[in-house]
Amino acid sequence: MKKIADLRIDYTKFSLDEFGLKPDPIDQFDQWFKQALNSKVSEANAMVLSTVSAKGVPSARVVLLKGLEKGGFKFYTNYDSRKGMELAENPNACLTFFWPALEQQIRITGLVQKIDPSISEAYFHSRPRGSQISALASPQSTKIAHRDILSNEVARLEALHANEQVPKPEFWGGYLLKPTKIEFWQGRSSRLHDRFLYEQVKGLWQVSRLAP
Repeated sequence: MKKIADLRIDYTKFSLDEFGLKPDPIDQFDQWFKQALNSKVSEANAMVLSTVSAKGVPSARVVLLKGLEKGGFKFYTNYDSRKGMELAENPNACLTFFWPALEQQIRITGLVQKIDPSISEAYFHSRPRGSQISALASPQSTKIAHRDILSNEVARLEALHANEQVPKPEFWGGYLLKPTKIEFWQGRSSRLHDRFLYEQVKGLWQVSRLAP
């Protein structure tokens, strides 16, 4: 078995320069995301959401991107979860996408806000029924004694709502991260990667190349 320190891959697939970048980073993200989908990248919409508590303690977890628009990046979760409580305390957050098959990474920094409840309601009812029941049953991020607590609550809710629509819980809904910075990273040989940073300055996007 190799030592951890000896694990490495030389990135040689693509390059990135300023002439190939779109003026708007949302458009640039959309282009890369479509390429990831066309390349059959597994769960291309999986992203690491990083949050910081009011005490300055960071935490991160993988969530799924569920919408892209000019205003930002949309995802859904339990408002009472750890991430939900931290976003309520401190709306600054970061999203990170990493697609090893394309040797690409995207980091998005910005402010998060809750989306309109009607949009959350519509999305909730578009999900598989099992996912709706699970969202209602799970007190996300809280400690539980054993899995049977969840299984029993799922069974109770399935019976309770057997002949009706599953109600969206008040504690569940969507967020929109409105970016202030977006960095596109393309792996290159010998660790001389291409990195471009978009920053909002007085409402306009400015692009800079960063040293790897």
